[in-house]
Amino acid sequence: MTEYNFVCESAGIRIDKFISDCNIGLSRSAAVNLIEQNNVLVNNNFVTKNYKLRLNDSVNIKIPAPVKYEAKAENIPLDIVYEDEFLLVVNKPKGMVVHPAAGNYDNTLVNALMYHCGDSLSGINGVMRPGIVHRIDKDTSGLLIVAKNDFAHIALAKQIKEHSFTREYEAVVFGNIKDDEGSVDAPIGRNPKDRKKMCVISKNGKNAVTHYSVITRYKGYTHIKCRLETGRTHQIRVHMAYIGHPVSGDAVYGVKNEKVNFVGQCLHAKKIGFIHPSTKKYLEFDSELPEYFNKYLNKLRNLSK
Repeated sequence: MTEYNFVCESAGIRIDKFISDCNIGLSRSAAVNLIEQNNVLVNNNFVTKNYKLRLNDSVNIKIPAPVKYEAKAENIPLDIVYEDEFLLVVNKPKGMVVHPAAGNYDNTLVNALMYHCGDSLSGINGVMRPGIVHRIDKDTSGLLIVAKNDFAHIALAKQIKEHSFTREYEAVVFGNIKDDEGSVDAPIGRNPKDRKKMCVISKNGKNAVTHYSVITRYKGYTHIKCRLETGRTHQIRVHMAYIGHPVSGDAVYGVKNEKVNFVGQCLHAKKIGFIHPSTKKYLEFDSELPEYFNKYLNKLRNLSK
């Protein structure tokens, strides 16, 4: 079990938000889980998630040791771009789920990581997501960073929270984008009409900013680069759909019955950069566009002649 102690230096903040702001690698939802499991004490008393702290309140946070994950490690090939004792950078193929969930416990990136790393994965995100600092969608290909210990996980999670991570994607979107570059600054939250989907929404939405630039225009489509300033769930997919240019092949937010697309969702996490937790040096990695992406670009070139 890992234990942390903090003193509240300002009054009025909710306990779940306070914990998520402590830079110990916990999201607000993870903080709520700890509170509900009686692993958080304020002045030696249990509190509810909506408790508002007072000045100089003493906060004790206990993070239980991860329960042994029951899913088996699987010998699944990994495209490892970089690895050391603290972390590794993996180039995830399109179609691979990042971590197990109900109805999908096998053949995930986590299963492959468990085989490759053994017990050397951070436990902060729990037994279902060992080592996972951030995610990309099943049908998005590209670079993903994995933490091998809690020290690395906390340091990397802090960079993500402070928006100092470099994350660049390439995508093919529907329609011709008029301007050569632009930004979408629109909050993202759960769709109140469909909890499985995200949407641009002011109420309970979180700040989300995506910067994009045009690489090439084709007949009816645009190849773009996107840089994330924030990292919300489905951010690029939601933002591009919001401005009328959904990601080509996106089955959730895209154009229904799209006739030109033959490869599915065309979105690739191409570049990632961060400060190494131990050496404090900036590392940046760039990946080549995968075969499916290049095949689609070739088809669009031929259609645009």
